[in-house]
Amino acid sequence: MRLHRLKITAFGPFADPQEIDFDALSGAGIFLLHGPTGAGKTSVLDAVCYALYGSVPGPRQAPGTSLRSDHAAAGTPTEVTLELTAGGRRLEITRRPEQDRPKKRGTGTTKDKAQTWLREHTGDGWAALSRSHQEVGEEVEQLLGMSREQFCQVVLLPQGEFARFLRADEAARGRLLGRLFDTRRFAAVEALLGERRRAAEAKVRAGDEQVLHTAQRLAQAAGDSADLRDWPLPRHQPGDPGLAEAVRAWSAVARCAARERLTVTEYALAAVEGRHAAARRAAEDARELDRLQRRHAETTRRAALLAEEAPERERVRALLDRARRGDLVAPALELRGAAWAAHLAAAHAEAAARAALPPALAEAGAEQLDTLEQRLRGDLGALGAARRAEQRSAGIGRERADLEREARAAEEQDQESGEWLERWDTTRAALAGRVDRAQQAATLAEQLAGRLEPARMQLNAARRRDELAAEADRTAGELLSVREESAAARQRWLELKEARLRGIAAELAEALAAGEPCAVCGSAEHPAPARPAPGHVDRAAEDASHEAFERAEEARGAVERRLAALEEARAEAAGAAGDTTTAALLDLTADLSSRHAAAHADAAALHSARERLARAEREHATRSADRLDAERRAAARASRREALEREQASLEEELALVRGDAPTVAARARTLEDRVRMVSATALALRRADTTAARLKEADDQLADAAFKARFDTVEAAADAVLPAYERTALQHRLDAWQAEEAMLADRLREAGAAEAARLPPAEPEAAEARVVRAAAKLRTAGSAFDAARTRCADLDALSRQAEAEMRALGPLREAYERVARLAGLTAGTSADNERKMRLEAYVLAARLEQVAAAATVRLLRMSGGRYTLVHSDARASGRGRSGLGLHVLDSWTGSERDTATLSGGETFFASLALALGLADVVTDEAGGMRLDTLFIDEGFGSLDDQALDEVLDVLDSLRERDRSVGIVSHVADLRSRVQAQLEVVKQRGGSLVRHRTAALTD
Repeated sequence: MRLHRLKITAFGPFADPQEIDFDALSGAGIFLLHGPTGAGKTSVLDAVCYALYGSVPGPRQAPGTSLRSDHAAAGTPTEVTLELTAGGRRLEITRRPEQDRPKKRGTGTTKDKAQTWLREHTGDGWAALSRSHQEVGEEVEQLLGMSREQFCQVVLLPQGEFARFLRADEAARGRLLGRLFDTRRFAAVEALLGERRRAAEAKVRAGDEQVLHTAQRLAQAAGDSADLRDWPLPRHQPGDPGLAEAVRAWSAVARCAARERLTVTEYALAAVEGRHAAARRAAEDARELDRLQRRHAETTRRAALLAEEAPERERVRALLDRARRGDLVAPALELRGAAWAAHLAAAHAEAAARAALPPALAEAGAEQLDTLEQRLRGDLGALGAARRAEQRSAGIGRERADLEREARAAEEQDQESGEWLERWDTTRAALAGRVDRAQQAATLAEQLAGRLEPARMQLNAARRRDELAAEADRTAGELLSVREESAAARQRWLELKEARLRGIAAELAEALAAGEPCAVCGSAEHPAPARPAPGHVDRAAEDASHEAFERAEEARGAVERRLAALEEARAEAAGAAGDTTTAALLDLTADLSSRHAAAHADAAALHSARERLARAEREHATRSADRLDAERRAAARASRREALEREQASLEEELALVRGDAPTVAARARTLEDRVRMVSATALALRRADTTAARLKEADDQLADAAFKARFDTVEAAADAVLPAYERTALQHRLDAWQAEEAMLADRLREAGAAEAARLPPAEPEAAEARVVRAAAKLRTAGSAFDAARTRCADLDALSRQAEAEMRALGPLREAYERVARLAGLTAGTSADNERKMRLEAYVLAARLEQVAAAATVRLLRMSGGRYTLVHSDARASGRGRSGLGLHVLDSWTGSERDTATLSGGETFFASLALALGLADVVTDEAGGMRLDTLFIDEGFGSLDDQALDEVLDVLDSLRERDRSVGIVSHVADLRSRVQAQLEVVKQRGGSLVRHRTAALTD
């Protein structure tokens, strides 16, 4: 992968479009990315990562953070475009994050969704490939062969993270390596085996519990027939290999005991059944004898009672015979009663109708009443036209009333409109004045807003200027202090170095050995070796003093850089604030703010004032038109009212003749209708009375003839002989019951068995029944015992078969559990077979770490002058920790191996840089061998001296042999003279910008 060009717009600190030409920077192999703190050096790397993966590295992508530049104009979209070559293909990726922009119409902002474009350069130019976020992300990750985390670790080499990696414990190293080498599949294997072990263990335990549950049911089914002294529980627990055999043996003994109990209860049941059958037969005989004796006694008693009721039987027979003759006269009696009732009702109706007639018609006949009815109906028909005329007159009255109401309402409306129109000129002038005042306030608000924002910016700059001046004064005092400390440390180091040089002979004499040549003169004899003088300074003391001096120098340099940054920021703030004091700027801003707020409040009424003026003008036009229309409608109402008055007067003259003495035509019609109904009803009542009198006479003749034929002397005797149906039925039922009773008693007296039973002694059925009850109780007890024994045998057989099936099914489950448990323990590092207690994922990561250490050693040897070698250690950690991810450094000068956490600052940088480069090689190979032609190293060079810095640059320069380019992100000033190709990030008030500096071009 090689980067060619990066274009950034409104991203991070960059407000204006900035373009970075990586091809020009990569020509020298190494290029420097530098600039003041906060200028945006890291933002360049963030832009590269965002273009490739749609997000920035690490915590800078925290929720709530925005990638948009605060310095950019509102209409400028945030956009990153990266041109690169990957997998032999030249691609261009453009991304825009989700961001707010001003609305095209109106005020306010709207949100634009995130957008992505992917293009590829072909022989004919750029061709669009996709605009889908997901498709572009998959295409980039497939071409690079790395996830975002891997890319940030192996291309954007974060030295601080690798320094922490060197000092971290094995758990932290495992987390980092797991993200880079994606060992999730091995962790998934561990988890899968663990889950399978737990599942198999649960199945075995469930099987054991089921067997135990079945054994408990066996004990419950056996009851008191089994000997619980040999019961296998609780001697055997789930998982005990002897549990199955113990359950088998005990269940066999329990089944044999249950079968013996079944045989005994079967014999006992047969004996009790015989005794119960004999008792039942004796009880049945006693009950039959008692029944026959009671039957004979009851028959004798009832025969005597029947003989006493003979006179009553004869009386009932006579009544029934007389009632049968009376039934022949009953129809005639009913007919005569109905005729009499109808005639009586008609007579009453005639009397009531005649009472309602006028005295002149009290004795009138039916024909006279019919004639009068016809005459009244003629008069009633003549009132139809008069009724319609009366309705029309009433309608004219209502219409005249409506016209009067309309006239009054129109008069009131015309008066109100006239008053409003008289005030129109004054109202219009007042509304127009409000519009003018609001327009002037809006103009003033715009002018004040243009002055207010620069004043606020100048006030903020003045405050920043004062704060930076105070901070610079404090930093200047601190600089004097650290300079004195640095000078003292240098003086101490030089004094110790001089003292050591004076006693260097004694230090060399300590290494002399008898018979070996001297390193200075070459002599093998050492007659008078030098001895250390009092207060001798050794190399360790000199090195410690030198390190103290270096720390003091680093502290001095840091304070100087901070002071320079403060002075630069103060100058920039002073240029923006000018010579005006902060208090004066504060007063000016407060005055402009208050005036702007007041003008803005007055201008807010402009829209409402214009709306009120427009509504008033529309109302003036409407009222003027309505006034003219009201005059036309008033003239039309006057004409209509006169026509209605003439028509109503003519109708009232005609109706006065028709109504007579009635108030209305309708009242006159109701009077005639009442007379017609009265006359008609009276005529009908007269005709009904005549008809019912004729029918009554005919019914009397028929009744006399029927009484004579039924052999009754008078009509009254025949009426007395008639009985209701229910009385006749009751008498017949009494007579039938006597006859049935007589026949039944005769049959019983002829029975031979009853008479013989009466001659025997009295029966005792209660005693026989008691003997049956006692025998039945014994039978139920014996039957229950037999059923219980039979059920117990069946339950024991079924449960024994169930237990045997469960124990056979449990065997394969236990074998599977033991096999999975061994594998899970081995991969989890808890098995005794795993000597180093290494988990599977840690084992794979240890192999990767070993590869990384070997690749890192190649460069570390060169940077450390052949002194240090990184080695991987799989020794077990202290305490209960597990082994596999140890990392040590081998010092060839001392021959000792020590932990990487003991390295000094410069040595840690050597090791972390070598580790980062080695990790980049290994991850690249892991990702499919994708070539990485562009790398970035972020900080860490400030801890190196001149010689170490040369060695590191030589190692980085060697990467050019593989046609790689390395970008160094650093504040170290010495690198600016050593690295010719540079990308400088310049911090300015309106946003940062980039400058390319190469040997051939400066822009």
